[in-house]
Amino acid sequence: MLVGFAAIFTMTSVVAGMTGAFVVPANAAAAAPVSVVSSVSAASDSKSTIGDAPTGNASSIATSGSILGALSRLSAADLPSFVAGHRSDLDRLLVDPPKAGDVSGVWRLLDPVKQAALMKAAPHVIGNLEGIPYEVRGRANVIDLQRTMTDTTRKLETGDGRAVRIELQRKLTTLGNVEKALKKSDGVTRTLVSLDTSDNAKASIVIGDLATAKYVSVLVPGMYMSVGEQIEDWAKTAQTLYDQQTEWLHRVLGPRGGSGTPGVATVAWIGYQTPVLMNIGGMKLATEGADSLERTLEGIQALRQTNPPYLSVFAHSYGSTAALLALERGSVTVDALALMGSPGSDAQSVSDLSVRDGNVFVGQAGLDPVVHSGFFGSDPGSPSYGAKPMGVSGGVDAITGVELTGSSGHNEYFTAGTECMRNLALIGIDLGGLVMSGDKDAGSSHVTTASGR
Repeated sequence: MLVGFAAIFTMTSVVAGMTGAFVVPANAAAAAPVSVVSSVSAASDSKSTIGDAPTGNASSIATSGSILGALSRLSAADLPSFVAGHRSDLDRLLVDPPKAGDVSGVWRLLDPVKQAALMKAAPHVIGNLEGIPYEVRGRANVIDLQRTMTDTTRKLETGDGRAVRIELQRKLTTLGNVEKALKKSDGVTRTLVSLDTSDNAKASIVIGDLATAKYVSVLVPGMYMSVGEQIEDWAKTAQTLYDQQTEWLHRVLGPRGGSGTPGVATVAWIGYQTPVLMNIGGMKLATEGADSLERTLEGIQALRQTNPPYLSVFAHSYGSTAALLALERGSVTVDALALMGSPGSDAQSVSDLSVRDGNVFVGQAGLDPVVHSGFFGSDPGSPSYGAKPMGVSGGVDAITGVELTGSSGHNEYFTAGTECMRNLALIGIDLGGLVMSGDKDAGSSHVTTASGR
């Protein structure tokens, strides 16, 4: 006969499976469960958000029947058992997540002992749930990374069958590359703010401090950008952008900046399964990417509600379509958007996008076969779209006098030392007025007339 928590967890699972409602103990030590009628999605249905300032909503969630409410009421000692009995319910938080503001509010209700116990018991959930502080998510994801690598190594040593061993080795290599990508460069902190260790791995690494940076840039990749093969290079690209933005801020502020130069953070984001040649023509992965990017942006804004950063999105190729889809919805607004080699989306003009002041830039390499294709419905580079031209063909920097190389074809926009990377760095720190437009009639060093906000 089941007694104590075993009985409670069994009854909880049965009721949850039948009705979507949770049955949780009013007191962790209670023998008899107390049924509540709120569903698992109660928190995600809430239209309110809780940012830096606590409100009454956090308390109402904590007393609701949602799994967030259940977690907030349990003692630290009981959390591991609860997590073990509700792993599928916790995993559903990542499939159909609550609003980041609600998560943030509930997290603040937990004392440090509970927070530590929950991070240890469910690192995968804590590491990937928007609304959890990024430093906490970073530690949780490292725990999940190390545990998964240990478990995969054990399976590899004992596993039978060549196909199984090949798959396990591939997974171990992917996770090892994530670990390598986390290594600091020039002392700048890197944080693993998301990690999906499944076969179609996803990960996001932040360069800098996402919790305090005044300027935040999210890099969205296009096709053939897998975590296993490209996460190190993608983190390196984000590092290059971080370095350039920091250098420009020092240059612009001069002696006035000193140690108080505003911070920047760049996000090497591979938050969706990027397409390959066989599925590049469909919109399914772009839609999934848009969903994931939308959650990422909402998470940043929820945690930074009282000190919002200047938020930019830099998207390439198929990733630009995902970004456009996310910004067509009107649920989240960014300060700047730059598109490179874009095949477009349903949006027919800048006015269709949630970008403040129409601050949209488009870069198009001369030999890029994707530009002007309108493959997914529009051509962001056409004059009627209303975006600002961003030079990518190379030239002399009008401010520094440095010779900048050009981007040729579809895959060189993020190359270090290019005009494109120089322009992206300036866009990300609200200096879009210094962007080189690439207008050959006016000279390669011509800058746009747009001014920073």
